[in-house]
Formats: sequence, structure tokens, C-alpha cells
Amino acid sequence: MPKKPDPVDALLKSGPRRTHLPEPAERARLRGDYGLTQAEVAAALEVTRATVAGWESGRSEPQGATRAAYAKLLEGIAAQLAPAEPDSEPGQEPVRAPVPAPEPSEPAPAAASPAPEPATSAPSPPRPAVARQRPAPRNSAPRRPATTAELPAPDPQFASGPLAVLDGDGNAYCVGGLVLNCPANDIPALVEWALNDAGLGAPRLDRNGRDSDPLIVLTESAALRLGLPAELEDRRGLRLPDDHKVNKQVAKAKWTLTKRGFGPWARIYRPAREGRRQCVQLAVLPWDALDQRGWPGAATLPPAELAHVLGTYAARVITPCGSTAVSGLELMTALRPPTRPVKDAATGTWASGPVPGSLTRAVDPAPPEAPDEHPVVAALHPRGHWRTPDEVIDEEAHDWIRDPQLLTDAECARKYAVGIDVNTAFLAAANRLPVGLGEPVHLTSPDFDKALPGSWLIDLSGIEMDPRLPSPFTPRGSRPTGPAWYATPTVAYAHELVAGYGLPVTLRPLEAWVRPEHGPYLDPWYKRLADAYRTTMAELGVTTDLDEHAFLAAMEDHKRSDPGSAAVLAAIKSTVKGGIGKLRERPQGAAYRPGERWPALKRPTWRPDIRAAVIATARVNMHRKLLRTAAATQSAPPPAGRLYFDDDALLPIALLSDGVVFLSDSPSPLDLLPRTTDGRPAPGAFRLGVSPGMVKHEGTKPLLWAAQLLDEGLNPARHIKDGVDAVAEGE
Repeated sequence: MPKKPDPVDALLKSGPRRTHLPEPAERARLRGDYGLTQAEVAAALEVTRATVAGWESGRSEPQGATRAAYAKLLEGIAAQLAPAEPDSEPGQEPVRAPVPAPEPSEPAPAAASPAPEPATSAPSPPRPAVARQRPAPRNSAPRRPATTAELPAPDPQFASGPLAVLDGDGNAYCVGGLVLNCPANDIPALVEWALNDAGLGAPRLDRNGRDSDPLIVLTESAALRLGLPAELEDRRGLRLPDDHKVNKQVAKAKWTLTKRGFGPWARIYRPAREGRRQCVQLAVLPWDALDQRGWPGAATLPPAELAHVLGTYAARVITPCGSTAVSGLELMTALRPPTRPVKDAATGTWASGPVPGSLTRAVDPAPPEAPDEHPVVAALHPRGHWRTPDEVIDEEAHDWIRDPQLLTDAECARKYAVGIDVNTAFLAAANRLPVGLGEPVHLTSPDFDKALPGSWLIDLSGIEMDPRLPSPFTPRGSRPTGPAWYATPTVAYAHELVAGYGLPVTLRPLEAWVRPEHGPYLDPWYKRLADAYRTTMAELGVTTDLDEHAFLAAMEDHKRSDPGSAAVLAAIKSTVKGGIGKLRERPQGAAYRPGERWPALKRPTWRPDIRAAVIATARVNMHRKLLRTAAATQSAPPPAGRLYFDDDALLPIALLSDGVVFLSDSPSPLDLLPRTTDGRPAPGAFRLGVSPGMVKHEGTKPLLWAAQLLDEGLNPARHIKDGVDAVAEGE
């Protein structure tokens, strides 16, 4: 009788029934190295993408036949990739040594201000190694055109990059296609994870500055998972109620919110510990953290693609820390920090000292530079007083139209209205611009000095202009009627006109507020944003080496070629204008009363005089090009002592900030702009090109369209771009 087989031996001989799988991190690496997406794997195995994501994060495991098929796929991938595996280990990453310095301060309260005060801090030591991080597929983000520039490798101190976009499944999408597993189920846990485990952040832009805090962008599903409402009920204050459970959780965990509270951009912090900041920035997408004007279309992008877009902006500009305006202002401080660590030779201790060339302290403006709400004005005038031009400076961008009665017969015979627009005009104006660094000094009957930043009370009404041109001295283009306050660039241009055209006018300032301590404070800001602008335009196919025909062709559809890069471009342009505007941030909130101080006044970067200087420079740069264009297109030079031009000169019919409209026989700006006899652009006139200060084609409309707007008192420059309102579109 045969021996009965041992049932245990029978089970062992049948082989292992539970197929072996690699570790979750290795599963993701294999798929990514092979070039597959989670969706492609899911389709082959007849499961959902979320299921594959769960396998790769270790939250779940495949079973049965699906497990066997998954193992077969991974084994096949590993076999094909094996020959390409390197034989040696990668070299060690360099470690940045900490610099001795005073302990950094915590983020300053912001009250009604859109952003906390920039905190002065010492350099921080390297972060600890990243925990619970798993590599993600290299192409988990949507594939981008081959022309798209790759992001730089992350700093080893911040291995996961500057930011992460979190979804409701706990997937944190970072730059470069990296995806981290975020186990947090509430806001305090999320902050702890971001600081201690995620490896997020960005290195400082100046050796005396501070590293950028980690940014976590919350999608709607992530916000709901963390206990946040889908929308804010307080549409005026844009913040969670103080008694909301999330605020209670934050307080219980001994974290602190800035005074602006928990809004679309929330900053959560604790005091610095061992020389290291403990601060995380949150951006809540369903609460409109990425507004449509600053970030068109960005809020609706998939998380991986949004991480790429925001990461690109962070690499080229700065990690977003609020609206583009707030980021523009923060960039100024990041590039020129107010203080630096200074060692006392006698005691060997470290203390904070001012950084030469920076704005190091908050200063009050001169009376004519202050907005109506400022305490300086309240001390001089009763409430409700309407200040006249000899009491307040009015340096704003042009908004001018020509009187339609002044259109010549030759102009009325033309067929088209052609609009051109100066690229990043305010940014170009900031280049090499000397601005005041300290407090204003009052002078009586001073001699004008164009190298001295400040405000000047002077009568420019004696400068007579061709009536078909706007006056460069007022925003509406009307001729001044008497003494008024102007920034240094405007007065310098007045002297340039008097000398250049031999005008019979004597210019003598009556009064001035000047700043003897001055320098090109905005130069690093200009360089970084100009490089970011040119790089992004090149990514969209518009490069500096294109000739004029190729430039116009590339500009026709550059924004449609890559929506992600187009969003970055819009954010860069909005950062320029918004950052300049923030230099004169007005009070906010219904509780404010005129004459009271508001939080923005505590910033060294609250400087309305710098804003006035930039806008004045942009305005006179535009006017100078208008005069040189007119001179290059008329048959004879104007007689000495007069600023008039012949009827054949090319003169504008409308101006709006950095946009100008001319009448032409051709719809193309190529046939409009003046040239020398050898076909080159006329010196000093408008020139087509991508660089800041050069111009692009804004739009072309029929002559009758423009004439009708002029008759109605409307500005054609506002509507010539596809018929949309340029101001409403953020232009």
C-alpha cells in the first residue's frame, strides 16, 4: 500500500503562491525609468490609476492574478533595463557649511497687508535627510515640448525642490516629476511633514538673505481632506473664522498664523530653533490663491503640471509667497536683504548690521510723495482736503487720446490703426535707475541735479508741445498750468527737451525733497526678472536672434504653443507691475481710518518715491521714442525753439501706459516704424524685438474703428488687442 504523501510537503512542492514584488519605491522607479505612466500601467492591468499609485506608495498591495501580472511586468522591465544600470555609485553631493550669524527672526505679522513683513534671518544649517520619500516616475508630469528647458537640479539641502502640490490621496507632486507620499490628515501634521520629512525649500538668492520656506499648494480635494471648506464664507476678509476647527488645531499644536489669518495664502510658523526657521507657506487653490490675472489657467492644471509651472517660476523668479505683486516685492528683499551678520571684533559676538545698497529701515515719505491717507498728510491738511499739483506728486502712466479734430487729412486717408506695446516697460525703466535709500532732505530754491533722486517743485508749463502729442509731464497728457511736484526723471527730461530743441524756457526748482543716500537698488531685481522673461519667451519660441519677420510670426501663437510656459510668462509680467505697485501699498480693510498708520508702512520697501521714479522713467522713455519716431519720419527737422512736427510725421493717436496706437496704410508694424536708408530701425525710435524696452505688435484695427472710439472719448490703445480691455486683462 503506497505511503500517503505528507500534506506539508505537498504545499511546499507547489511553490510560493504569493508572487514576490519589489519594494514600493522600486516599483515606481522601474516604471518611471521605462517611460510608462501610472495610467498606462493601470490600463494594462485593468485597474485604476489611483490603485497603481497606492501600490507604488505602499498603501495597498495587488492580489491574485493581478499581482502575478504586475510582477511579470516589473520583472520584464527590470530585465530590459539591467544592461543600462551604472556599475559605480554616484558621487557624494557637496554640503554647504553654515555661516555664523545671529538667530533668524520669525515671520513678522502682516495684519491687513497681503504678505508678512520680510524677516531678516541668518543663514541656516543644512536640513536633515529626507524621510519617507519615494522616487516618482520621471515622466509622471505631462510630457512637454522638446524645446522646453529643464529645471535646474535641486539644491542637495532641498532635495525635493521648493514646493509640492498636494492632492486628496496624499500624493505631493514636486518639481522634476517627483511624487512624495504625504501621510498628514490635518494642517499641523502637514506643516510638520513639510519641515521635517519632505525636503522642501529653496536656497537664498543672496548670501545675506534667508532660504525660501517650503510651499504646499492644496488642491480642492486636499483642502477637504485636511478639514478646510471648499470656499471661504468671509469674502471680504478672505480668512477662516477664528473659531474654525482648523485654527483651533493649529493653536493646539502650538503653531502660529500671521495676523492675516488662514486665507488663500497662509503662513504658519514657530519661533526659530537652533538657527533654523520653522515656517511653511500654504496656497489654497479653491480659495483663488492663483488668481486668473496673475496665473491664467494655472489653477485648473493637473497637480503634476501645476508643480512644474510653479517650480519653473520658483527657479527663475522666487518661490511664490502670495500674489504675484507680493512675490515681486519679496524678490526685492530676497535679492537685497536689509541686514547681514556682523561680527564684533572685540567681543566675538554676532549682531545684525545694514547691507550697503539695500533699503535697511522704514522711512516716512516727503509730504508730496505721501498718499492722502498717510499721517504725514493728515498733519498738514484737514480731512477731505483736495491736494493740488503743487501739494502732491502725480507720477502715473499715460492715458491719453488725441483730439479727433487734430487728425490731419493725410492721417484720415490711412486705412489702419496699428498698436504696438513696449515689452515690460516698467522693468526696463528700473534698469540702472538711481533711487533713494534713506530719508528725504528738504531744500529751498535748489539747483537741479539729475543724479539726485527725489521730488521737485517746478513750473514746466512754459514747455510748449505740438498739440498732436501728449505732454510728458502729466498722466492725461495735458499741459501743466503752473508749479507742480515731479520725480527726478521727469525734471531731467524737461531739461533734455529745453536743451535739445533750444526752447526759450528757464527751469528753476522752487523746492525739493531729495535723498543724498542713493544707488541702483533695483538692478538685481531687473536682471533676475529680465532673464526670467527672456528665458520663458525663448521657451515659447521667441528668441533674441530672430529677425523682425520671424519675431512677428513667432509672437502670433507663442502663448498657444505651451499653456504652462504661457502661465509662467504672465506671472513674470504681473510680478513686475505688481511689485512696483506694492511700493505704495494703500491701507486695506473697512476698519481703517485716514491718518492712522497701516502695517505696510513698517516695511523698508514701502517707498512711494521709488514707485514714482520708475513710472516717471517709463513714461518719459515712451515720450522720447515718440519724438524720435516723429523726427525720423518727417521731411525736415523742426525749427529751433519749437517742438512741432510736419504733417507727414508719424504721430500717435492714443497712449495707454506702455501701449501706443498710430495710423498707417499697412496693417503690419514692419511698414509703420521708421528706418534708415540702409533698412535698419531708426536710432532711438521704436524697435521690434523680445527684450525689455523693445516693442511687439499689439493689434491692428480699421481706421473707422479707431476714429469712432476717439469721437466717443474712448482710448483705442485700451481695446486694440483683440478687442479686449487691456486694463482688465492686466496689461
